[in-house]
Formats: sequence, structure tokens, C-alpha cells
Amino acid sequence: MLQKKFIPIVLSAVLFAAGCHHSKVVNPIANVDSKQPDKVLFDRAMDAMKGGKFTVARTLLETMINAYPDSEYIARAKLSVGDSWYNEGGSAAMQQAEAEYKDFITFFPNLPEAAEAQLKVANIHYRQMEKPDRDYRQAMRAEDEFKQMLQQFPDSQLAPEAKQRLRDVQEILAERQWRIARFYLLRDNLAASQARLKSLVNSYPLYSAADEALFTLGSIYEREALSMRQQHIAEATKEKMVAQYEKEAIDAYTRIVTRYPVMGRVGDARARLAAMKAPVPTPTPEAIAQNQAEENSRESTGKLHAVTSNFRHRPDVARAAKVGEPSMESEQIVSAPAMLQELERAVKSGDAAAEQAVSKAPGAGVGVGTAGTVGVEAKAGQGAPPAAGTGPKAPDQVNEISNPSGAVAQAGQPDSASPQKADDKQDSSSGKKKKKGLRKVIPF
Repeated sequence: MLQKKFIPIVLSAVLFAAGCHHSKVVNPIANVDSKQPDKVLFDRAMDAMKGGKFTVARTLLETMINAYPDSEYIARAKLSVGDSWYNEGGSAAMQQAEAEYKDFITFFPNLPEAAEAQLKVANIHYRQMEKPDRDYRQAMRAEDEFKQMLQQFPDSQLAPEAKQRLRDVQEILAERQWRIARFYLLRDNLAASQARLKSLVNSYPLYSAADEALFTLGSIYEREALSMRQQHIAEATKEKMVAQYEKEAIDAYTRIVTRYPVMGRVGDARARLAAMKAPVPTPTPEAIAQNQAEENSRESTGKLHAVTSNFRHRPDVARAAKVGEPSMESEQIVSAPAMLQELERAVKSGDAAAEQAVSKAPGAGVGVGTAGTVGVEAKAGQGAPPAAGTGPKAPDQVNEISNPSGAVAQAGQPDSASPQKADDKQDSSSGKKKKKGLRKVIPF
């Protein structure tokens, strides 16, 4: 009976001790046998840090630095000042630690410890990184710092650790772009979703769902090609735009087959290429081996893992690849408004060319609509011009070119193709509305 009561107490004590555990502090010069006062001060500072007395440790280290500026341990002492803030934890302490590490790199750029300081700067932001659906600024800072460490100290023994952390960070940043792209896609905002997906597939090739992102991007291009066929624009411009969209879709599907040949969407990509009458490539053995190694390196996750990850504060990096070279380039930001503006310019230039061609044709010169659509009465070589003062009926929608993807609307903007109500006053919340029926006698 006593044992049953004693077990929960022991477990509680163990959990409490684990929660209060600080990062392990190791004396880097513990094996150096010296009785010099600077070494004695350094050892005492390390002992204080092990006991969690970080203020005492910093005082001893600063005393050593000021009293013995020519000491052979001066570099380790300066680095340990940053370690004391790093091990103390907290937002303010992390800021102080980063400042100390940056100063160390500035004063001792050629020492091996400089790579250690840069890695710890990156780890500061890595520890504060949040989930993909939260604030991503710490993840972006961590990515920049890990890249700087690998570029500045490529031969350091710590480079493999920095490279793996960079893969973890890029998995989170890619997951963020994927979730935003799906958010826009569910709301039929194809342009915004397309921009996010292009940024994802071009910037994060090791993403665990890269094949899914590419397949979705190809599907969007196919939908845009279908929508473009229904637009009332010049035929030459229409065919050119449709061909471009179909080419982009084929490129996306082809990339799945050649770069990610062992992932889940490769069969669907081959089927779409066959349906579009495009050549289906054969992946090289090197590509198959590379992609297989990436997939084998990822940790397997199940339903229980997915459920428990929702209760964790830290982001889940289990699906991040453990092999492969992470991207060292800056993320390629694709702007949806810029894409739509470029599309609108292309369509308008095509319409202008069509109008010029029609104006030179026999019997032309009248009946050209505002969107470049030629009226039936003014077709080249057919019929007589209409009576004066009469012309073809204007198209129902004069600004449909600004929304080339059909029902797609820009985020935060109303769809120009949606019908407007007859009385705008009824939509105004500030306008005074007349009461009807029994509401005439209700005073509120």
C-alpha cells in the first residue's frame, strides 16, 4: 500500500526536476592544469554556471576579462559570457546572448570558436521558432543565421549540425507557404494560391509535400487555361495565353516525375501528362536514388503523433529530410498582383493589335467593343455598316480581363463579375432603413 502511494510522489519529483533542468554547462578548459589566477576565476565562473548562478558567473568572467586582458583564456571567457545569458533563457536574456556572440565574432573572426558563436546565434532563433500557422519571423531569422554560418564557416565541425537545423527550418517555412496556398485555393483565389505555390517549389526543394504542391500548381494552371478559353478577347492572344498556361502545367507535372519519382503524386502526374498529350519522361537512376534517400530519412508519423503535436509549443520537424542540400538562396517571392497586372498588359496589347487589324479590313471601322470584341454587323467583308447613331451592344462585363481566372477574386477585393443589388442603400449599415409590416410599431 505504501509503495502505491510512494510511486506517484517519485514520478512527480522526477518530472519537476526535468522541468527545472537547465542546458548542460561544460567547462571547455577543465582539463587544463594551471593555478594561474585567471584560470581560477574562469573555473569558478563555470562552477557557478553549472549551479544556475548566472549573475555570479558573469561577474567572475567580467572580472577576469578586465583584470587579465592578455590572458590566454580571454576568448573563452568572452564566449562564456554569452553562454551565461543563453543558458539563463528568456527573451531578454536571449537578446543579450545574441549581442555577446555577435561581438565575439567581430573581435575573434578567425578563431574556431567564432563558428560556435554563429551557430548559437542561429540556435537562439531556432529555439524561439513557432508553428507554421503562427508568427514566422523567428524562423526567417534562424534560416538567415544558419545560412550565414554555413557560408562563413563551411569547414567547421559544426557545419553538419547547422545544415540539419537549416533543413528543419525550411520544412516549417515551406509548410507555412503550403497552408496559405490551400487557404487561398479553398476560396477560389487561384492567383494568390499560384503565387504561394511557385515560391514554395522554387525555394524549398526538400519539402516533404513538394510533389503535392507541384501537382496542385499544375492543376491551377489547367484551370486557368480553361478559364482563358472562355474569355472574350482576341483569338490570337487567347491561344497564346492558353498555350502558356498549359506549358506551365506540363512543366509542373514533369518536375514531379523527374525530381520526385518515388513520392505519392508521381502516378497522377504521369496521368495528367498523358491526358494533355505531353511526353512522359523517365526519371534517371540518380534521381530515384536521391529522392528515395530523402524519403527514407524522414521520421514516420502516425495519427497519434499528429494529435499530440497540436499540444506542443514547438513546431514539428519530424518530416524534415535528414539528407540532401538545403537551399542557400533567398526565398523567391512571387507577387500575385504583379502576375495579374502582367496578364492584363498582355491581353490589352493583344486587343490593341486586333483592333488595328480589324480597322484595316474592308467594311470595318465600326462595331468594335470595349473589350476588343468585334460586332456581328462589322465583320470584315460582310453586310453594310449600321445606321448612324446605332452600334453593337456593349458587352455585359467590360472589366472581365482584370480577373482572368473566371470566378477568382483578389483577396480582400470584391469580385467584379458578381451581380450588384438594385438598391445600394439596402446594403449600407449606416443608412437609415424604413421599417415594414409589424416592425413599424416596434420602437427598437
